[in-house]
Amino acid sequence: MSSTLVSIGNPGNEATGIAAIQTPASPKPPASGIEVTERAIKRIRTAMTKEGISPEAGGLRLGVLGGGCSGLSYSIKFDTQPRERDRIFTYDGVRVFVDPKSFLYLNGMTLDYEETLMRQGFNFINPNSSRSCGCGSSFSS
Repeated sequence: MSSTLVSIGNPGNEATGIAAIQTPASPKPPASGIEVTERAIKRIRTAMTKEGISPEAGGLRLGVLGGGCSGLSYSIKFDTQPRERDRIFTYDGVRVFVDPKSFLYLNGMTLDYEETLMRQGFNFINPNSSRSCGCGSSFSS
């Protein structure tokens, strides 16, 4: 699993005096769609308010473009409405639009937001990325 930074959650068994037998967890099926963390939702909502974009009409557009150091680059911007063929994901009132071509590369991805003393930005955690580069905004699959 690879993560990229772009600017703009089974407890164990407890036993007293008895040996607890734990069976290995079954493998988790691959995620379908796109997940967005609470931190990212909060940041998207704040930025949309600043930009004057209504969550009912607009949303965050995620995409993939050709180019960059590793061959593909993430694209993130606000859009006032979805396009005809977009996949639309809704998280706590915030909509995320993804075009069909980009969805091939972003399916199973998690969008997080990181804010530390060293860096601030959206973090793409993409299992489809086989390699990313130091610039933080490009990858290959």
